[in-house]
Amino acid sequence: MRVPILLYIKWNDSKQFYEMKEYLDELLRLLKYDSLYPPQEIALSKGVMNGNSILVTTPTSSGKTLIGLMGMINILNKRKKVVYLTPLKALATEKFNEFNIIKNLSYYNDRKIKIAISTGDYDSSGSELIDKDIIILTNEKMDSILRHDSNWINNVGLFIIDEIHLLTERERGPTLEIILTKIKLMPQKPQIIGISATVSNSDEVAEWLTCESIQSNWRPTELIEGVYNYGKVTMNNGTSYDIDNIGIPDNSTNAITSLAMDSITNGGGQSLVFAETRKRTVSLAKKTSEIVSKFLDKPSKQLAQKTGVEILKEGDDTELNRTLSSTVAKGVGFHHAGLGAKSRQIVEKAFRNGIVKILFATPTLAAGVNLPARRVIITSIFRYDYEFGGNVPMSVLQYKQICGRAGRPAYDKYGEAIIIADSRTNPEDLYNHFVLGVPEPIVSQLMDERALRVHVLGILASKPKMLKSELLHFFEQTFLSKYQGSQTIGFEIESLLTFLTDEKLIIMRNDLLMPTKFGKRVSLLYIDPKTGIEFKKNLDSYKGNIYDINNVSANRYENNVINFLYWICDCYDFYPKLTLRQNETAHFQRLFDKHKLDSCGLSNYDYSLKSLVILLEWLDESSEANLNEKIGVEPGDLHRMVETTYWLLYCLYEIAKLVERKDLLPEINILRLRIKHGVKSELIPLIQLEGIGRIRARSLYRAGITDVAMIEKISESKLGSIPKIGVKLAKKLKSQIKN
Repeated sequence: MRVPILLYIKWNDSKQFYEMKEYLDELLRLLKYDSLYPPQEIALSKGVMNGNSILVTTPTSSGKTLIGLMGMINILNKRKKVVYLTPLKALATEKFNEFNIIKNLSYYNDRKIKIAISTGDYDSSGSELIDKDIIILTNEKMDSILRHDSNWINNVGLFIIDEIHLLTERERGPTLEIILTKIKLMPQKPQIIGISATVSNSDEVAEWLTCESIQSNWRPTELIEGVYNYGKVTMNNGTSYDIDNIGIPDNSTNAITSLAMDSITNGGGQSLVFAETRKRTVSLAKKTSEIVSKFLDKPSKQLAQKTGVEILKEGDDTELNRTLSSTVAKGVGFHHAGLGAKSRQIVEKAFRNGIVKILFATPTLAAGVNLPARRVIITSIFRYDYEFGGNVPMSVLQYKQICGRAGRPAYDKYGEAIIIADSRTNPEDLYNHFVLGVPEPIVSQLMDERALRVHVLGILASKPKMLKSELLHFFEQTFLSKYQGSQTIGFEIESLLTFLTDEKLIIMRNDLLMPTKFGKRVSLLYIDPKTGIEFKKNLDSYKGNIYDINNVSANRYENNVINFLYWICDCYDFYPKLTLRQNETAHFQRLFDKHKLDSCGLSNYDYSLKSLVILLEWLDESSEANLNEKIGVEPGDLHRMVETTYWLLYCLYEIAKLVERKDLLPEINILRLRIKHGVKSELIPLIQLEGIGRIRARSLYRAGITDVAMIEKISESKLGSIPKIGVKLAKKLKSQIKN
């Protein structure tokens, strides 16, 4: 008979331990744990189930998720809420699926544990989350909820913060630091479980958060790191070996292929290969797939081909997706942000299931979904930095994060991470700096000008009034102030207060600070104050083209559309900002002329113009394939651009209400619907029906069905005979309208 694991673990509070021991044992059985990992044992001994706050800095796959679940059991037992914070939407979805295990605990059969995920709609208090027990949020969504002063936050007993080392990241770090500072200052003093990669100053972060620090290098599979140079791999366990070049010359591309193939042919180990650019991942996948396909047995080929067909069927109709389908059918995939969501999901699943033998990815995947492999190959230590405008070496911390993907606990006794030396790098230097290197310390990024103005306004707007001393006291609690002093940040805040006052976002009377109506609205919309300022100025000064819904000329309407979208593309919050490539210039010029943008006073040298043209073509019902082929926008980027524009148009609408430009509201609202669905104006009545997208709406329109009333009148059989509709959908449409 199996003896429960936990009987052998020392516990700080034996009474509480034995009250909940059987439920924790049940959780371990559900997760198929035969024994606790060393970091989990330490967490238990440090009182993670007693409500003690801890910061866990251990490698990937060392069992940090279970530590979070341990804390959850205690907090849920006290009828308190748990909030799990993650930097990425993909990670939020992954954790949502993982935490569903809690629902299966017999302990909670008397009450249904409700789990929720929320990653969008920043102009919301999250009131729909009030009755939820476990709430998974992105950091930005959490910050937004805090700004809305949601009451249910006071009932949170545990915050689990994933990837806490991202405090040191330029883009995400400031928001995370502000959230953690607010959590520290909460009156209920909630438990904190911080989860981090290994960093050199985790003790400092733990001290700042008033947490127990748990540091360990233990992982379930041994990690061996090394450098490849001209056919030879030198590893940090003292071994070295030659790589068979499988009959092809030794160059950069073939070195990558040889390393990946070596893993496949020696025990069937998959390889995860990180390349510096999207283009490089695709190029490598195409070349490597021709070789890998020759080594696949018949069942593997059949599964790969079936997955390739699935990508064609479910993914985007673009050349990029067809390329992915082709390589996956040969056992090789690629993964980057330009792919559509469905294609990314399929290739991730195929890699997890062993169908894809080699997956080429950009480094962003390392901070995203969990995709372990026997061998991780780093083709270059350089990454493109948009702010710098060129390639820069990755940090040791980033390198170690990538290495953490090596080794599959359920399948491998070890994992390998190998850097490929090239003409730009010295193999010995790579070995000493990265393989033997210590991850850099976490450094606050809160001094960034944009970050400060966003968060200073956010703090001021969350209260009707605040003394300057209170604001300064808050920033004295930040990680920045703790280790760099408060004097410098105090000077920056003084400068920002002058800016916010001059722009009428706040009112400053001596030491009393109060948000204006405009300032509060900008803060709740969760946009950069400079975006709000520009929107307000544009709306205030917009003279012509007043929209009359019953009497509007096509030209006047299109000019308004161009103006509104240009404001969006040109603002501080628009993402992604795409640059024009040389081979796109000619087609771009044709589109520029097609939309008569020069007549609107716009120059084709404007950096925002490519994004504007893409959005105008999207509204003109241009296909994703055409946009990808002609102007170089990939499906993933297009989706994010549309999503961002949809949100920013909502912000523009709200500010238009505030400045009493009611004459523009109907037009902005219609434009939002058009952007969401990518349609011309005449399809608006049809596009709002369930089951009708841009293609089906256009098919109905071509058949003479221009509004809902006409669907009601036409017979079901005739409706079903229209291309792209069919009998099943026709029946649903009839039922919708009837009800």
